[in-house]
Amino acid sequence: MINKSKVASEQQSRVHKFRLLKNLIQVGDHISVTGIATRTNTGQLSLEARELPELLSPSMEQVPEKLTDPKTKMQERHVDMLVNRDVVDILRLRSEIMKQIRDHFHSKRFLEFQTPILAENAGGAVARPFVTRATEFRGKDLALRIAPELWLKRLVVGGVDKVFEMGPAFRNEGVDATHNPEFTMCEFYSAYTNLPDLIKETEELIYTLAKHSQELISTQLTTLPSIDLSKFTRPFKQVEFIPALEEAIGVRFPKLTAEDGALPELLAVLKLSGVEIPGEVPTSLPKLLDRLAATYIEPMSFTEPIFITNHPACMSPLAKSFLCPKTYQLVSARAELFIGGRELANMYEEENNPEEQQRKLAVHRSLVNKPDGTVGFAEQPALDTDAEATSEPIEEDEWEASPLDQSYVKALDYGLPPTGGWGCGVERLVMLFSGANRISDCLSFGTLRNVVGLSADEKANEK
Repeated sequence: MINKSKVASEQQSRVHKFRLLKNLIQVGDHISVTGIATRTNTGQLSLEARELPELLSPSMEQVPEKLTDPKTKMQERHVDMLVNRDVVDILRLRSEIMKQIRDHFHSKRFLEFQTPILAENAGGAVARPFVTRATEFRGKDLALRIAPELWLKRLVVGGVDKVFEMGPAFRNEGVDATHNPEFTMCEFYSAYTNLPDLIKETEELIYTLAKHSQELISTQLTTLPSIDLSKFTRPFKQVEFIPALEEAIGVRFPKLTAEDGALPELLAVLKLSGVEIPGEVPTSLPKLLDRLAATYIEPMSFTEPIFITNHPACMSPLAKSFLCPKTYQLVSARAELFIGGRELANMYEEENNPEEQQRKLAVHRSLVNKPDGTVGFAEQPALDTDAEATSEPIEEDEWEASPLDQSYVKALDYGLPPTGGWGCGVERLVMLFSGANRISDCLSFGTLRNVVGLSADEKANEK
C-alpha cells in the first residue's frame, strides 16, 4: 500500500515521480518498498510506504495472464511457474516429501550415503544403461547408475547396519506418463530385516507422507486436491503373485523355472486356455510374467493399495528365494506396492549367499540377453489412460545386459547379514500425493523430451 499523501519531503516533486513510476512498473518487476507494517480496516497485513518504491529488476517481457498450451508451459517453465500457482505447489510438495523421507529414516537411525553415479557397472536393477567414456580410462565404457543397490549393500557388508540414499538414477529407456530416463530414487537397506518388516515399514512411511502432504495441502498448497487418508488405512491388502494370477486367468501354471523349457510350456498353457497376451509376445519368462501381472493383478490397486508378494524366483535375481508351500513353486521373498495402478515401491530379502547370487545373476543375464524391445520389471506403460507418447524402442541388437558385477559377488564373501532392501521412485510419490497425472509435472523442467526439445528450439532460434 502506497499513500502518496504520506510520502516524505519534496511533496510535489515526489508526487510527479510517483506517477511516472506507476506508469512504468508492470507485472513481473521486482521492486523495493520502505515503510512500516500496518493493517487495513479489514485486518489485512499491509505496508505503509514512507519512501517511493525502487525498481530493482524490470521484467522485459509481459507476463501473460494465462498459460495453458502444454508445449509452451514446458518450454517456458519459469513463466508457467509465475502464472500457474499449482505448478509451484507440486514442486514445493516434492521438496517437502523428500524432506519427510529423510526425517523418517534419520529418526530410525539410518545413515545417509552418497554412492557413485558413474562407474564401470550400472548396478542393481535390470535396465538399459547410459554408456559413456572418461578421458582417464580410454577405451573403457562407463555407465550412469541404474540404481545404488549394490553399493549400499557393500556398506552393509562393511558393518553399517542401516543405510539409505536418495539421489539421481538413469535408465536409457522410454518416456511416458510415469517414466523418465532421469529420475530420483530412494533406497534403504536394513540388516536383520525380513519381508514382513519391510511391508510394515512401507505402510508406515506411506501413511506418514499422506498425512503430512494433506496437512500442507489444507494450509499452504491449496491448489492441489485433498488426499483421502481413509484410502491409506493400514494394513494394506496383500496378494500372492502366482495364486492371484492363476485365479484371474483360470489356469494352473507349470514350473516357472529359469530353464529354456519353461517359457514355451507356459505359452502353450496360456494358448490352450485362450488367455490373450497384450502386445507382442515377450521372449523371456520374467517379462512374460511381468506382462501378465500388469494385465490381471495390478489393476486391483485402483480400488485400494495392494502388495503383490512372492514373485516367481526367475523375476528377482537379487532376492532370496524359497519353495512356496501353497504352489510348490520357487518364489522370491519379495513384494511390490501398487496404488492406483502404479508401482510405488519394490522390496525384498537380499540374496546373501555368494555362490547362489553368482548363479542367479548368470541365469538372469542369459534371459535378458533375449530382449523384446524393452527391458526391466516396470517398463510397461502406466495403467492410466492419460499417457504421453512413448519414444521409439531401441533395436534388439543394440543392447546387451551389463556384465556380472564380480566385485559385488566377491564382497558377499565377507558376509552380508540377513538384510531387507527397499526402493522407491520419488516422482511416483509426488504424483500420488499431488494428484499429478504426468511425471513431467513433478520434475522442475519436465521430462528428457522437454529438456532436449528446449535445447533444440534455442538452436533453431539462433539460426
